[in-house]
Amino acid sequence: MKSKASAPGKVILFGEHFVVYGVKAILCAIDKRITVTAEKISERKIFIKSNIGELEIQPNKLISEINSPLKPFYYLANKIIQNKNFGLKINVDSEIPLGVGLGSSSACCVAGAAAISKLVGDISKEEILKLAIEAEKTIFENTSGADCTVCTFGGLMEYDKKNGFSKIESEPNFHLVIVNSNVEHSTESVVGEVKKYKENNKEKFSKLCEDESILVENVLEMLKENNVKGLGQKIIQNQKFLETIGISNNKLRDMIQIGNKSSFGAKITGAGGGGCIFALTDESNLEDTIKKFKGKKYECFSVKIDFKGLDTF
Repeated sequence: MKSKASAPGKVILFGEHFVVYGVKAILCAIDKRITVTAEKISERKIFIKSNIGELEIQPNKLISEINSPLKPFYYLANKIIQNKNFGLKINVDSEIPLGVGLGSSSACCVAGAAAISKLVGDISKEEILKLAIEAEKTIFENTSGADCTVCTFGGLMEYDKKNGFSKIESEPNFHLVIVNSNVEHSTESVVGEVKKYKENNKEKFSKLCEDESILVENVLEMLKENNVKGLGQKIIQNQKFLETIGISNNKLRDMIQIGNKSSFGAKITGAGGGGCIFALTDESNLEDTIKKFKGKKYECFSVKIDFKGLDTF
């Protein structure tokens, strides 16, 4: 018996870093997906295969003993086949670049939880989400669950630490050109640097948080109106705030400058220090924006909002 599930990646449109200090963030599912196929096998073993490696292991091991980036899949497989007399073969196919802030690990956890649990019965998206967050915590102990939530339900979502998650019902029609810096970065160290900046510039940081909160509320109105040019101006403004807190570098600035010349606005998405930026476009400037980045030898691709979220089949 086999089952399949796929889940979209994500970008943070607005609010990264500031969300740690209580400001609202806006996340968006993107139409690049991770697909997980799970199959029951007679041998009582767990086999996992993906483009980042393979794992062949007996069930009932402590998760702390698993030294592999595939351990969220092991966690899910081991939990779901407990007290069952079969093993699992799991295959992972990804359209999402890994480790660049586009939600690859969250999409893996969501698609994995759905595909594996489907082998033993139907469960709700809410239950799949709970399993996915548990699995993600095996690699990111302090995850908020925001990425897994948007990967499960799709579309646009707002999140803050006090109120949690809320679906944004707007369905704006724009494209994002995602550009990969190919600069490795550590989210943990970038978050630590932002914390230092806050401690050394308390009043300035407090004002930035206020300004970001106002910006996000303006953005929520613009999303309802599908005001793409207005959103572009807010993206440029948000990037200035991110520059102020020190998460940029010369390569990211060069990419953003290219994006600002051809798109409506460009900014870092995620932790910064490396990873990706996105440039906001519509049909009128999409091809020109891609051409400009490729002309400068940057790796890029376009995405739209994924409104479907988790899909099982």
